[in-house]
Amino acid sequence: MRAQSSATAPTAIAVTTHRERPGLGTLQAALGVTAFSLTFPATAWGLEGFGPWSLVAVRGVLAAVIAGCCLLALKVPLPDRRHWAGLAVVAAGVVFGFPLLTTLALQTSTTSHAAVVVGLLPLTTALFSTLRTGVRPSRTFWTAALAGAAAVLAFTVQQSGGALTAADGYLFGALLVCAAGYTEGGRLARVMPGWQVIGWALVLCLPLSVPAAALALSYEPVRLTAHGVAGLLWVAVGSQFLGLVVWYRGMAAIGIPKASQLQLAQPLLTLVWSVLLLGEHLTAAAPLTAAAVLVCIAVTQRSSS
Repeated sequence: MRAQSSATAPTAIAVTTHRERPGLGTLQAALGVTAFSLTFPATAWGLEGFGPWSLVAVRGVLAAVIAGCCLLALKVPLPDRRHWAGLAVVAAGVVFGFPLLTTLALQTSTTSHAAVVVGLLPLTTALFSTLRTGVRPSRTFWTAALAGAAAVLAFTVQQSGGALTAADGYLFGALLVCAAGYTEGGRLARVMPGWQVIGWALVLCLPLSVPAAALALSYEPVRLTAHGVAGLLWVAVGSQFLGLVVWYRGMAAIGIPKASQLQLAQPLLTLVWSVLLLGEHLTAAAPLTAAAVLVCIAVTQRSSS
């Protein structure tokens, strides 16, 4: 009986803390969503000065250096061995897979198009979370999920002239790997501070990101423009580290379902940034599809909670 009480103590403490400060958790998750909404425009800027492989590798190195310095300065001990597998999933999905696949997609796709497709990320995350926990969603959940998927599929086919493009394939792959990383990161954030989750995941990737950055920079040309440098700094510091720090802290404080609901605004925010920062012209289908996905995912979140 004593062992069982000791094992469940951290969860009980975390739940109590989350209930005491829900407002702060909501604010942190909202700040994370705002940071993520700038990722695609910043990536488009970064591609003006760097190749896709260089941009992804260098952003990972810069974010890992910042995270590593924070971990060292605060003398954070290494995570328990049982958490390393989960951290590897976070690293593969959030640190490496999602940035690489979306960067490759943005070479031929507009940020507004990518924002609408990735609007399914909260839904995909909810599905992964359901599979991970073994909870069976209701019929309403599946109906709304299929409706949202159909809306995104119709939009992507219409935008690409009747067929899916390679960029769409990259974006759909990014949805899967990022959802896995979010789900595992949300689970780990219940037993360790959220910033340490992304911090250790970034450090875990250093043996790959450093040689990858050196190799990519030797093959891909670099033009140090203002947009290119600003885009690189934002995706490395804002999206890859600070955004994920407040995002995981928010998820730990208010739970994955409520945090996912806040992320529903991300595609719409990205559409605004794409117009203001990149001068893109939106078709009528983009905001309409984003709104439709917003409604569908809202229904899934309500029915799954």
